[in-house]
Amino acid sequence: MVEIKFYERGNESGAMKSDRTNPEVQPRVTILDVAKAAGVSKSSVSRFLDERIPKSDSETARRVRQIAMDMGYVRDVSASSLRRGKTGMVGVIVPRLTDTVMAMLYEALAHAAARAGQFTIVATTEDEPGADRRAADILLRRGVDGLILSTAREGDNFTDELVDRGVPFVLALRTDGKCRSSVGDDCLGGYLATRHLLDLGHRQIGLIAGPTYASSATGRVEGYRKALAEAGLEARSEWIKGSTFGIESGGEAARQLMSLAERPTAIFAVNDNTAIGALSALTRMGLSVPNDVSLVGYNDIPVVSHLPIPLTSVKIPFEQIATAAFDLLSAETVSPRERIRIAMPTLIPRGSTKPR
Repeated sequence: MVEIKFYERGNESGAMKSDRTNPEVQPRVTILDVAKAAGVSKSSVSRFLDERIPKSDSETARRVRQIAMDMGYVRDVSASSLRRGKTGMVGVIVPRLTDTVMAMLYEALAHAAARAGQFTIVATTEDEPGADRRAADILLRRGVDGLILSTAREGDNFTDELVDRGVPFVLALRTDGKCRSSVGDDCLGGYLATRHLLDLGHRQIGLIAGPTYASSATGRVEGYRKALAEAGLEARSEWIKGSTFGIESGGEAARQLMSLAERPTAIFAVNDNTAIGALSALTRMGLSVPNDVSLVGYNDIPVVSHLPIPLTSVKIPFEQIATAAFDLLSAETVSPRERIRIAMPTLIPRGSTKPR
């Protein structure tokens, strides 16, 4: 199922429309209203208020700008973009907005869009194979100028199809390794999380891995393996359990890990949701975090610092990723070296980890 929601500058589209049935909501002041109040032509007002051209300092221009300000006129960026052959809309495709990580990404993209004088439309896919194609078609029919996708899947050729169609797009959080992408350094983040546990004296470190089709998950697994190898330890297959990035799958993975004859003393979950699920499962099993098991999550969503046991997590700079995504989308040409923008993660230690 594909769900389409409309946002402008970070607000739902309902806020975009004048509600003439509500006396507290005033109709939008148009350029024609300013022209009538100033006694000049509509084209003159447009010229005097256009911030892209040198500002006229004539008495008429100053008077028009003052009248516009007094009337509360706000330039309609989308309308002016449409006149130039663009709508000012950017389509964003995410697996789901109930996932806090994707909601944080979308909010950051909405902020970046507002700074660029644009607005965003979001479509959700539930991470179903092929759903991003349907979402893209719907968004493109609505006239978006380009797409930002966080749904890239390993082995899928959808990005090739977009290239062949000449659709401007950027990948965010996930990458296919070749197209324009704005991502976090997932390998480094996985390394930092595992290195933290190693530095605390843990040598039996379990991993709750994400889906293998997501580059973000596989990158964090790579970082986990790298840190273990650097410490002269083996990444034991029985200590690596997959997940769907969901809370329930994180809980199931934790139960499997702690049911082993030789169970880990620490767990790195490649997503905060799976870490939250693991924390719940461990508590129900009568195990204490961090006294029995240390636990590290990933993404540092806001709730994890407010849990009864604050979660150690790897923080991702979503605003930086969003800004880079818009820069890449608007750039006419990008060198191979700059095609994939990588933001640096930071480990945030909290109460869910302690020395062994």
